[in-house]
Amino acid sequence: MKYIVCEEPNNFKLQEKEAPVAKEGEALLKVHRVGICGTDLHAYAGNQAFFQYPRILGHELAAEILEIGENEQGLKKGDNIIIMPYVSCGKCVACRNGKTNCCANIQVLGVHADGGMQEVISVRNDLLIPANDLTFNEMAIVEPLAIGAHAIRRAQLQKGETVVVIGCGPIGIGLMKLAQIAGAEVIALDMNNDRLEYAVNEIGVEHAFNVLQDPVERIAEVTRGDMATAVFDATGNKKALENGVEYMSHGGRFVLVGLSNGELTYLHPKIHAKETSLMCSRNATMEDFQFVIDHLKYFPTDSFITHEVHFSEMISNFDSWLNPQTGVIKAMVNFD
Repeated sequence: MKYIVCEEPNNFKLQEKEAPVAKEGEALLKVHRVGICGTDLHAYAGNQAFFQYPRILGHELAAEILEIGENEQGLKKGDNIIIMPYVSCGKCVACRNGKTNCCANIQVLGVHADGGMQEVISVRNDLLIPANDLTFNEMAIVEPLAIGAHAIRRAQLQKGETVVVIGCGPIGIGLMKLAQIAGAEVIALDMNNDRLEYAVNEIGVEHAFNVLQDPVERIAEVTRGDMATAVFDATGNKKALENGVEYMSHGGRFVLVGLSNGELTYLHPKIHAKETSLMCSRNATMEDFQFVIDHLKYFPTDSFITHEVHFSEMISNFDSWLNPQTGVIKAMVNFD
């Protein structure tokens, strides 16, 4: 079977190997779609945290069961499934407390372990989620949307709140729609005007501001000086991660969803004065995946997936997906 491996930064290779053999408790799966995520882009560029080369990328996956033994979910050959890519140990303190998303020994497919950029893959049965009547493209975007669903749940977002989402990339866009579903008023920030327009026209965001044009003043105007009770960073950009507190109200929460591969600095009196709740949001749980599956009908999947190529053309197209000027929001690799 064929697979694509990232040998080192800026270097993909298309290779062949024997198809895997599923172990006990695993299923053998045919991959149909792989969504391209910021993690993949950063890994290719050489600036992804928790990453080692060589690595087969891909953790936004839509697949079909080729072989499976007895399992608690009642899954069978031919079923379409979504893959939970966070392989947790089930034994550490986080797992024992139901926080499998931040397992102390976590192995994320496509990051710590080889992912789905291959024709066939074997995965533990307990990581498979029935796709019901979702299309392959819908299945492949459940994982990035679940990242947003987990962040919303971490923040305990309530109806009527005003929130700021920094970044109109795939994670940020998902956050915006999910915040709306929770009943919040959303303010979008980005430096790309095309993406801000997408947030307004396709997601229905009430306010969208360019971060280069005094966003603090604009947010203050919208909120009548209160600022946002919850701020979500979906960029992983150091400056954005450090400036997010400026957009937050007194008594508010700042949720770091994006990941920076470096140190962050905050002026303590400033965050102390607001009694800031500073929290990180990592990965997602089965609960978050199911929430997204149940609410995916409210999401504009067709416009969200802006680029789709066949597996055989992925390498020649990947560099273009690093450039927001190409209009890319979500790129999708098709194995059919």
